[in-house]
Parts: sequence; structure tokens; C-alpha cells
Amino acid sequence: MPAPIRLRELIRTIRTARTQAEEREMIQKECAAIRSSFREEDNTYRCRNVAKLLYMHMLGYPAHFGQLECLKLIASQKFTDKRIGYLGAMLLLDERQDVHLLMTNCIKNDLNHSTQYVQGLALCTLGCMGSSEMCRDLAGEVEKLLKTSNSYLRKKAALCAVHVIRKVPELMEMFLPATKNLLNEKNHGVLHTSVVLLTEMCERSPDMLAHFRKLVPQLVRILKNLIMSGYSPEHDVSGISDPFLQVRILRLLRILGRNDDDSSEAMNDILAQVATNTETSKNVGNAILYETVLTIMDIKSESGLRVLAINILGRFLLNNDKNIRYVALTSLLKTVQTDHNAVQRHRSTIVDCLKDLDVSIKRRAMELSFALVNGNNVRGMMKELLYFLDSCEPEFKADCASGIFLAAEKYAPSKRWHIDTIMRVLTTAGSYVRDDAVPNLIQLITNSVEMHAYTVQRLYKAILGDYSQQPLVQVASWCVGEYGDLLVSGQCEEEEPIQVTEDEVLDILESVLISNMSASVTRGYALTAIMKLSTRFTCTVNRIKKVVSIYGSSIDVELQQRAVEYNALFKKYDHMRPALLERMPVMEKVTTNGPTEIVQTNGETEPAVLETKPPPSGLQPASQANDLLDLLGGSDITPVIPTAPTSKPASAGGELLDLLGDLNLTGIPSITAYNKNGLKIDFTFERSNTNPSVTVITIQASNSTELDMTDFVFQAAVPKTFQLQLLSPSSSVIPAFNSGTITQVIKVLNPQKQQLRMRIKLTYNHKGSAMQDLAEVNNFPAQSWQ
Repeated sequence: MPAPIRLRELIRTIRTARTQAEEREMIQKECAAIRSSFREEDNTYRCRNVAKLLYMHMLGYPAHFGQLECLKLIASQKFTDKRIGYLGAMLLLDERQDVHLLMTNCIKNDLNHSTQYVQGLALCTLGCMGSSEMCRDLAGEVEKLLKTSNSYLRKKAALCAVHVIRKVPELMEMFLPATKNLLNEKNHGVLHTSVVLLTEMCERSPDMLAHFRKLVPQLVRILKNLIMSGYSPEHDVSGISDPFLQVRILRLLRILGRNDDDSSEAMNDILAQVATNTETSKNVGNAILYETVLTIMDIKSESGLRVLAINILGRFLLNNDKNIRYVALTSLLKTVQTDHNAVQRHRSTIVDCLKDLDVSIKRRAMELSFALVNGNNVRGMMKELLYFLDSCEPEFKADCASGIFLAAEKYAPSKRWHIDTIMRVLTTAGSYVRDDAVPNLIQLITNSVEMHAYTVQRLYKAILGDYSQQPLVQVASWCVGEYGDLLVSGQCEEEEPIQVTEDEVLDILESVLISNMSASVTRGYALTAIMKLSTRFTCTVNRIKKVVSIYGSSIDVELQQRAVEYNALFKKYDHMRPALLERMPVMEKVTTNGPTEIVQTNGETEPAVLETKPPPSGLQPASQANDLLDLLGGSDITPVIPTAPTSKPASAGGELLDLLGDLNLTGIPSITAYNKNGLKIDFTFERSNTNPSVTVITIQASNSTELDMTDFVFQAAVPKTFQLQLLSPSSSVIPAFNSGTITQVIKVLNPQKQQLRMRIKLTYNHKGSAMQDLAEVNNFPAQSWQ
């Protein structure tokens, strides 16, 4: 059989392919030749064939048939064979395949080999793809190499120990004695990997964290030597001595100094030194400064040091690099609550970022700008944000409008300013505002008695000939109907009054009714406004009757019903019409823990606050729940009220959960289905009597570690007697520090009322590693399935 072509020739041949089909044909032909060589047990060219197979694997073609050949190369005595064999094992094998367990003995032998390079290959492979079984079997050899005097092996052994700890955390204590002298090493590679190992141990064990806090002075000394050391060509990067090691040490100091006064005190001086002496003209220096800022903000640092850190972030905002500006805005957003005054000093720079062309920077700048608004700067900040709202992309308008509404409500210097600001938002981005913007503005206008004439005049002028902003038209229609007499009489004192006749007002409202841009809800507002004007105006009552009667035959059922009822008011109940259509009273806003409930009556949306009082007995929540059911209209869900007065009311459906905030109305206790490695998953349950066989389970996944968990996927399986439907999750990223949760809904059909059992599978990425775990959930409460 002729000798197979070399790897270099294969690469050259594949690159000459003009089409994907031609390349596939070449690959298939070469794979056939490699298979034939493997079948003939050709030891001479096995190394060359596996190398070519790995190249094909990198191109995306299947190469699994070479797995056993990799094991044969690993067992070879030649270094070149071992090198390709171990490389192939790292690329083609992982712990999900049982074949990898056959390597354990070979790796053990090579870890005790007389040649350091062979030992290094074995350490790299174990640290890359070693399973928990392999790590348990080989941890002793790794620990021995960690104590060796050979710096080449020590740095590889330290990284391998990190992998072992991640796979089998209970083996952590085995490596504790070996860590004592690691920081005394002069070799930067060993120092770097040692800091990585210490960081991993501190993150995984509070006991280790307390143990290693005594190393803070030593870490400070190493960092100081790095800063003060002269030029070293071996470690210099853009004029800075070993920035990678500096960043790792700063990260470890952040973990050690968190919630510890003594450790924080010991590192204050060195952090100030790094912050003031690091060169900022190169990106390397910016990376160190950013890590320094994170450390200062996370430990119990002095106030002056925190101001210095925020000033560094302020300088980052002036950098030409968009990535650095984005990082600065994100960091300032995290610190604005604790160091508000220091961040305020950079307000003008932050506002300038609203004009940035990059949408990510623009969004972060908008969020930070809203966080900086207070009673002293509300006028200036609102002016900038309104200008931004006017010119920003459509995807920003909804969030920006909501932020302006909230800030204006909280910090408004006067009612006129508040009304003007919200009207400006409705004029600029009315189509993007939240649903509750209209009733909230109506309530504000109703309560501002002295501003009625001014407001109705402004709104009337705002909608002249322009009905595109529907929320603005709805508010204007409501105000014209409510205060039309003030508009016609010209009583406005705040600005020059306009001369408007009753017919002109009715012309505008009729135009709203017939406009193609008007939604059904808007037409309801306009028709109700016209009806109200029958008691405000004196000369146009007959015209109003005519308009109302016309819509008695409208194809819009809602408008038709309103018009028929209003016609009945004119005829059968005309004596009650003035009392029914009198002006809305001032609404008293009651401060509650719950949200404001919105009640619709006669085409108008009127805000009504639900006043919550402590129940005198266990029966009180039942009446509240029933009242809410009436308020929601027909509901097929029956509330279940617990007997104990201290219990929370039972669920009356998803709408009631929205209305009552965090009240758990189901009466079914929640459970913790999974709690490991900082990931916690809770199950809450809900059932409806429309289909008692269906249990709705809402999962909430939270993350207590200091890094986000990404690419989170939750999978579940139930026995065949059940049917399961898994809906889409709210996100795939679980934020760190329990700062947010992922929610996902599971629907389980249990027609035979059997005890519920579930097996769950969790996959996610955390700290650069792909994590996967299986768990059984057998502790479902009886109420969830009986």
C-alpha cells in the first residue's frame, strides 16, 4: 500500500477546492484511505493519519472513528506519537463517552514518566477533559507534581488541580498543603497559575476563603514588586510588567477583601498605588485599572479610594474606544446607588454618551441618566432626556418614555411642569408609552384643579389636525369632554387664551371619531366626551344628540352600545343626565403596597386606587378576592381561602397575582427542587378548576455566585402516565448575586391523579466551563397532584 499523503499536502489540496461539494469529495476520499490504514493496523503512519483526521475535525467533518487510534498513540513510547494522541484525545473525546476511561492508566503512567514533557502532556489532557472518575483516580499524582521543584510541571499541575476541584470539590483539601509555598515561587507562570488555583478554592469554600485571608500581605507585596520592578523583556507588555498576573492578583484580592475590614485595610494603599501609577495610554493599562476599580468597589475601601475609582471610570467615558466607554457606563450603573454624589460629578459626560452612535452605549447611558435624576437636577436632566426621546431609535422610545414618567412623578418641582413634561412625551412618543400612562395622566390632571383651564387648552392645540399619537388623543378627548366649558370660556391665566366656539370643539371630536388613525378605544373616549359636553355646552345639544344617534347603528359593537345607552339618557332618563355627567371629583391617592387598579366606566378610563388594610380576621382576604373577581368580570377560577389568619390567600388566577403583587393565592406550598453550586431552582404551583387535571408549575432559577450563568437550559421528563408541556424561559442568563431570576412555566396533565415525579436536567456555562447535572424531584406537595 502506498504511503499516505502528508498533512501539509492534504491542506494544500483541500484549499484548491472551488466548491463545497468538491471539498466534501476530497475529504471523503481521504477518510476512506485513513479507515483502510486503521484496519490494517499500520503503525508507521498512524500518527500522520490521526493528525490529518484532527484537521478534518477542525473543518467540521466527523472524525469519531479515530478515537481508539488516539488511545493507541498515547500508549506508544514515542514522544511524537504521544503528542498527537493526547491532542486527539482532547479534541475527539469528552467525559460523556466511556472510551475516555481507557486512558486513565496511560495518563497515570505518563504522570510518573521520567521526561517532563510527557508529564506535561498528561497534565494538559487531564486538565482539559478529565471526568470526575478520572480526577478522583489521578488527584494524588497531580498533588505530587504540585510539590515538585520543576516550575514547568508546577504551573501545569496547578491548572490541572483547578480542573480537579471543579469536577470533585470535596478533593479541595488534598491540595491545601501544596499551596503553602506556591506564592514564594519566582517564576511568573507558576505564580499566575497559583493565583488561579487559590481563586478557585476561595470561590468554592468559605473555609478556604477564611484560611487564605492571611495571604493578603504576601499578595500585596507581589503586586507592589510588579509595579515597582524595572523593565523585564520576558514579562513586559506595552511597558507594563506582566499585566495578566496583576489582573489575577487584583481579582483574588477582591474576593479576599469582600466583607472583611482587616483584609480591605491591608490592600487600600496598594490599590491606590495601582490606580495612580498605571499608564492609561494603552489598553493593557486600562484593563488593570478596570480590575482595580472593581476591587475597590467590592471591598470595604475608604471613601477617598472609591471617589478615585469613579473618577477613573469618568476618564474611561472620554476614551475613543467604544468598549472602554461601555465598560465604564456599566460599572457606574452598578455603583450609582452607593456612591451617588461621586457619579453625579460626571453627569455631563454621561449625558453626552446619549449622542453616541453605538446603540449599546446609548442604552447604558440612558439607564444611568435616569439613575442620576434627583430633585436638584430634574429640570436639566429631563430636558436632555426629552431631547434624546425626540431623536432616538424606536427601540429606545418605550423605555425612555417610562423612565421619564417615573422620574417626573417622583421629582416634579410643580404640577404644571409635571403636566407639560408628560404631554411632551405623549406628543413625541405617544405610540410607545405604557398602557397605564393615559389613566395616570388623567388622574394627575383631575387632581390639579388650578391647572384645568391651562391643560385643556394645551391638549386641544396639541391634537389640532394630528391624531397619530393615540394616547395623547385619548387624554385630550377626556379633558375636552370634562373641561370643555373652560376651553370655550377662555379662562386660561397661565398662557394667552384662545378663542374657540362650541362647534369647533365638536368638529375636532367628530374628526377623531371618523379618523382612520383612531383606534376603537380612542373613538370610545371621543364619543363619551361629546356626550359629556351635552351638559357643558348650551347651544349645540341638538347636534350632540344627532351624533350620538348616528353611532347607535355603528358596526363597532362597543361604540354602538355606548351610543344606544347615551340615547336612552337623552330620552328616558334625561332628568338624570346632568347628575350622571357631572365633573369628576378630585381623586384621593392612597399610598399602598400594591399597584393602582384601573377601572373603565362609560368609555373613560378612571384610575382607582385599591386601599389595602390589615384584615381583622382570616375571612377578610376572601371578600377582597371576590371583589377583585367581580372587578375583573366573569372568572371561572374559584379562590381557595386558608383557614389560618396568618396564611396568604389562595390563587384566583394569573390576573389576581398581577393585581396583588407577591400574594401567593394558590394554597399549594412551593418547593426547592434543586440547590447546588450556587444554582437554586424553586417550584411554585397553580391549579384552575377549568381543568383540575392540569398543574401549572412555575420554575424560578436564581444564582448566588459572583458570576452570571449563561446559556441556561432547563429540561424535564415525567413518567408515561403524565403529559408535560415546557414553555419558553424568560431568559438564558441567570444574573449573579441573586440579582435576578429566570422563570419558566411547565404544564403537567395528570388525568389519573397519580403522585407527581419528575427528572430534571440542567445545562449552563459558568466561569468558562460547561456545567451539566441531573436531579430527581420527588417531594411534590400532595395538593399539586391530588
